[in-house]
Amino acid sequence: MASSPLARLAPPLFVVIWATGFIVARTVAPYADPLTFLLVRYLLALLVLGLIVLAVRAPWPRTGREWGNGLLAGALLHGCYLGGVFWSVKHGLPAGISALVAGLQPLVTGALAGPLLGERVSPRRWAGIGLGFLGAALVVAPKLGDGGVPVFPLVICVLGMLSITFGTIWQKRAGSAKDLRVNAFVQYIGAAVVTLPMVLLTEQGRMEWTLPLIGGLAWAVLGLSIGAIGLLLFLIRHGAVVGVATLLYLVPPVAAIMAFVLFGESLSLIQMAGMACAALGVAVASRS
Repeated sequence: MASSPLARLAPPLFVVIWATGFIVARTVAPYADPLTFLLVRYLLALLVLGLIVLAVRAPWPRTGREWGNGLLAGALLHGCYLGGVFWSVKHGLPAGISALVAGLQPLVTGALAGPLLGERVSPRRWAGIGLGFLGAALVVAPKLGDGGVPVFPLVICVLGMLSITFGTIWQKRAGSAKDLRVNAFVQYIGAAVVTLPMVLLTEQGRMEWTLPLIGGLAWAVLGLSIGAIGLLLFLIRHGAVVGVATLLYLVPPVAAIMAFVLFGESLSLIQMAGMACAALGVAVASRS
C-alpha cells in the first residue's frame, strides 16, 4: 500500500470505528429489532451517500456487470454478514461464540486467497494469523459461559462469517465502481435488498425513537456505514485481503476497552494478555 497519510491512518482508524459497532449494538438493543435497525441504517446510508454522489457528480457504474458486482459484494459484506450475526445472537447464540466465529474469517480468507486471488500467504503471515486468533479468543473467553450452544443459530453465524469472507474476496477480485462513494452506495442497495425479506419474515419492525436509539443510529450511518466501510473498501483496494482481514483481530480488544470505559465491564488478566497477543499477531502478519 502506498505510504500516503491516509494509507498510514486507515488501518488503526478502521479498527477503532469498526469496534464501536459492538457498542452501538448494545446501546440500541433495548429499543429496536436488530434487523429492522440494520435496514433503517442501510436506507439512511443510501440517502446520505446518494446526496454526496450527486453533489460531487461522481460517475455511476456504466455496465450491468459493474452494478451486479457491487450489489453482490454489498449483499455479502453487509446484508448476509451483519444480518446473520444479529439474527443468530437474537436467537440464543452467545455473543462470545459469535465473536469467535467471526475470528475465523482471517483463517478462511488466508486459505482461499491463494486459489481465488493468487495471493501467497507466507509462513510469517500464517503465524501472525494464528497469534491473532489466539489473542481474540482470550479476549472473548470470559464471555463464553457454560450454557449449550444452539445449533441452527451457530450455523447461521458461520454462514455470516463466510459471507463477509467471500464478499471481501469478491470486492478485491471484481473491483466494482472506481469511486468508493458510488461503490458503497451500490453495496447498500444490495444489503437492503437482502435484509428486507428477513425483516418481513422474522420481525415486527419495532423502533422506539428514544435518544439512545437516535444517537446510535446516527453514528451507525455516518461513522460505521460511511466512515468504516469507506476505509474498509480503501484497504481492500490497496492491500492484500489477508492483511485486511487480520486487522479484525484487533476489534475484540478495542471493543473490550470501550466497554470497560463506557459500561464498567471488567478486564481480566487473561483478556489483557489476549489484547497483547492479538496486537502481536497483527503486527507479525502485517509486517512488510
